Amino acid sequence: MQDTELEKDRARYGLLAVVVSNLAIAAVAVFGVWQLDGDKAVIVGILTAAFTAVSSTTTAYLGIKAVSNTAKSLALGEGQARRRTEATPPAPSAQRAP
Repeated sequence: MQDTELEKDRARYGLLAVVVSNLAIAAVAVFGVWQLDGDKAVIVGILTAAFTAVSSTTTAYLGIKAVSNTAKSLALGEGQARRRTEATPPAPSAQRAP
């Protein structure tokens, strides 16, 4: 049970870190656009960079989380399969006596 709680906490705090960083990037981009007073070339650059940073951060988090979940489920499934094969004794071979 403790392992499940640890994974939930990791997922929550990881998602919280991504959301907070995305909000910080958005706030800096809005502040930068507000300070430029209409220089469209620079505004496009700032918004492009902000969008790239937000999408990269979010995609990285979701990708790492998906791979982690997949690896964990594979490991648990493989471990359970091993336990089943170790628990069941091998069937006697059907050999004929000469």
